[in-house]
Amino acid sequence: MNMQEQIAAVEAELGAAVAPTPDAVEAFRIGMLGKNGKVTALLDAFKNVPPEEKRLWGQRLNQLKQAARSRWEELKAAAEAGPASADDAVDATRPVLTAHAGSLHPISIVRQRIINVFGHIGFTVSQGPEVEDDRHNFGALNFPPEHPARDMQDTFFVQGHGPSGAGDMALRTHTSSVQVRVMEAGQPPIRTISPGRVYRNEAISARAHCMFHQVEGLYVDKGVGFAELKGTLDYFTRSMFGPEVAIRMRPSYFPFTEPSAEVDMSCTICGGKGCTVCKHSGWVEIMGCGMVDPAVLANCGIDPGVYSGFAFGMGVERIAQLLYRVPDLRLYWENDVRFLEQFTDGAFRG
Repeated sequence: MNMQEQIAAVEAELGAAVAPTPDAVEAFRIGMLGKNGKVTALLDAFKNVPPEEKRLWGQRLNQLKQAARSRWEELKAAAEAGPASADDAVDATRPVLTAHAGSLHPISIVRQRIINVFGHIGFTVSQGPEVEDDRHNFGALNFPPEHPARDMQDTFFVQGHGPSGAGDMALRTHTSSVQVRVMEAGQPPIRTISPGRVYRNEAISARAHCMFHQVEGLYVDKGVGFAELKGTLDYFTRSMFGPEVAIRMRPSYFPFTEPSAEVDMSCTICGGKGCTVCKHSGWVEIMGCGMVDPAVLANCGIDPGVYSGFAFGMGVERIAQLLYRVPDLRLYWENDVRFLEQFTDGAFRG
């Protein structure tokens, strides 16, 4: 190594030097400033430097010698002071600092779990636009013009964005519009789910939001009956919440299914005994379902005399609320890291 490289190496060694005991300090002094020390050796080599460079390297070597003496004095003072006091000692019982890893949002976790459950029994995933025309969002699904869901208090309408300038567009109020597009695109058998964001003009509260997520399912084929619908939903709830849960169906009404039903699941929080979540009934509503109305099949170009089918729809936030026992839906939208970091491994640890 040339003179510059040797000086740089010694300077680096000085900066990294550690000598916790008096013996180690003395060893450092001998190794650097002793008769055969590294700094001494460089000073001896100075006599071989060309005359025109002596001024430059003389200054550098004097600075190096002074730095070595200063470092020796620092180490000596620290060794003589003895170990740090109890107040300054490292607390070995404190948890180590760890890097925070990113994680999926809890809604994304639950959405993917739902997709996986239905994927195991042959359901594909279908997607569609979030800004929909009247036909796909309402008309083809058997919503008459006077239906309350068409009213401004429920739907976010987008003016002047209709096809060819005709009619209003709206932020979709359900992902059933995707099912219409799937049925229009091909003939049965059809077995698909359509997860996605939907929008309702509702006041934001602990139990409702103007934007949320749905997963709707559709199965159309020859000879599809209500028993298959109940078996599919029973399989889903047991897969998501455990084998001990039960479901029940209550008659209801939806424009696009006939007959229609609301699906309740035995409360996972109280085990069916009654609590505030299930309003002391032992049951919690989780989704709506029913047999696809023949008029909807005909609207989509499928012969209702040959084919039948069932449909169902659930809110992802509702399923997540039951899985994680989160009492306020607004927590999913506030992006509070203290809340979200509890889902790092996919399991809520609140």
